Amino acid sequence: MVDALPPAARLTGTVRNVPSSVAPPLVSGVLGASDDREEETAPVSAGIPSAQASIAGRLWRALCPDEPTPSLLRAFEAAMVLLADHELAASTLAARVAASVRADPYAVVMSGLGVVSGPLHGGASYAAERLFAEVGAPGQAARVIGDRLRAGERIPGFGHSVYKSGDGRATVLLGLIREAAPGHPRLAVADAVLAEAERRRLPAPNIDFALALLGGVAGLVPGAGEAVFAVARVAGWLAHALEEYRGGSPLRPRAVYVGPPLPT
Repeated sequence: MVDALPPAARLTGTVRNVPSSVAPPLVSGVLGASDDREEETAPVSAGIPSAQASIAGRLWRALCPDEPTPSLLRAFEAAMVLLADHELAASTLAARVAASVRADPYAVVMSGLGVVSGPLHGGASYAAERLFAEVGAPGQAARVIGDRLRAGERIPGFGHSVYKSGDGRATVLLGLIREAAPGHPRLAVADAVLAEAERRRLPAPNIDFALALLGGVAGLVPGAGEAVFAVARVAGWLAHALEEYRGGSPLRPRAVYVGPPLPT
């Protein structure tokens, strides 16, 4: 999957200027690009051991035209580890259902990818990216968040259906981003958004907030968080599939009719 993606340098003329009103560019740009590219042997920055050989290093090249620093690549790889599995999330449940009826591993992954593409799942970090873009500068955080709340909108990147007291994955990734790029302008914007969210007693930030911030600090192409999420989660889907292959029956939930009484 990673090696099928074209290098980000081939897309900088179109991907970075995609308006926020369209689908994440990874759907129509990176993942839809042709594979007739020439072989590239771009050097890896000094101090990054075997970056091209690692999945994280190879995925970075597809999502960022610039070489990573060791600390940024470490944060990028940590994001993939943190996202690899999350028990029975929607995409994982789909993958397990496919595996339970003995679909092959490729079909299992395709089942997961179909679900993870939704804006309320793997694409959720793109909404947080748009929030950062709308804020722009720390002084705009209060206005932007206030306007969204008055319009009845949910603030993306905050709250989680499982982690009611805070998403530990976000805490870890945010810490690694701060270590990797201290003083980066995007950190000031993120801190202003976090402060305003806390002032308004919004839920704690989640992994989508941290993933969007990583993309902004690292200079990843817009929508890159969805690709990071999907590639990382493939490892989890396949682990779940191996468990299902050992089972003896399809995963078959039941439905209970709750409509009006049927005529007798």
